[in-house]
Amino acid sequence: MTNLKQVLNQPRGSKDSYNWLVISLIKALAVICCVMIAVFFIIRIVPGDPAKMILGEYSTPEALKSMHHTLGLDLPLWEQFIRFVKTLFTQGDTGNSIVMGTSTRELIMQRAPVTLLLIVMACVLAIFVSLLLATVAATHKDKLLDHLIRIFPTITLGMPIFWVGLLLILLFSVRLGWFPVGGVSEGWIGTLHSLALPAITVAFSQIPTLVRSLRSQMLEVLESDFVVTLKAAGIPNRVILFKHVLRNSALPTLMLLGVNISYLIGGTLVVEQVFGIKGIGSLLFTSISKRDFPVIQGIALYCALSVVIISLLIEIISWWLDPRTKGKQ
Repeated sequence: MTNLKQVLNQPRGSKDSYNWLVISLIKALAVICCVMIAVFFIIRIVPGDPAKMILGEYSTPEALKSMHHTLGLDLPLWEQFIRFVKTLFTQGDTGNSIVMGTSTRELIMQRAPVTLLLIVMACVLAIFVSLLLATVAATHKDKLLDHLIRIFPTITLGMPIFWVGLLLILLFSVRLGWFPVGGVSEGWIGTLHSLALPAITVAFSQIPTLVRSLRSQMLEVLESDFVVTLKAAGIPNRVILFKHVLRNSALPTLMLLGVNISYLIGGTLVVEQVFGIKGIGSLLFTSISKRDFPVIQGIALYCALSVVIISLLIEIISWWLDPRTKGKQ
């Protein structure tokens, strides 16, 4: 197999580059298959009986046995797994919900828009604030502003995301009344207003690492020879900063955001529960409490698929913009 370091020096259209792309796709498929197998078996190890959740705590053994047969839970584990894979490839989802009887794909599609909007808002906010803070810190190196911004990630990195959400609710919703305490209002403006505080909470967990990475990259570029040459040539600092420094510094941060995309999605699911948003997160927590296996498996697979696709796209975009980034990824 071609070493990635050897591929770095190959032109984008070369055979080795295409081989690298094919290998990346195969690795992505392998990750999805591993997640599919892990999710199926881990859920069945967790204590709890879906039949008892449906029939109630005082159901008779005969009723439980009948429900196990109806749900296919009395079959050997390997046979259940084959049924699971067959359903996945024939129906495109993990089957119908045990509790609601609705297709898993339909349930997820109903909840997905609000979750996707929340992720996009959090990403945009995290990138904007990180760019701003990192630029100020890098252009004021070793000054008071730089020290204050460098302290910010140190303090905030250890804060649990749900705790940050509760603090924001207490301050901005309960005390100041600027945002609703929970739920999502109707209409575009109402929806964006309702999701503002959850998006800030999710972005809060990503900003510290992005600021650190971007500040470090910007300082490296600012001290490079070509920037010194541009300054000597009389190019205004504003032009150098926005046209050359930010462009060369943003790529590693984009790659870091791709690596952190799984944390971003996971954080969104937790924050939905804190703010009472009826998205994928609330559906997942409800399904876990009722041991609704197909829905849990479906959400896990869709989330894994999203993470793999987004990570792969960011890696490909980074490679296309700068082939030297493949080794760093």
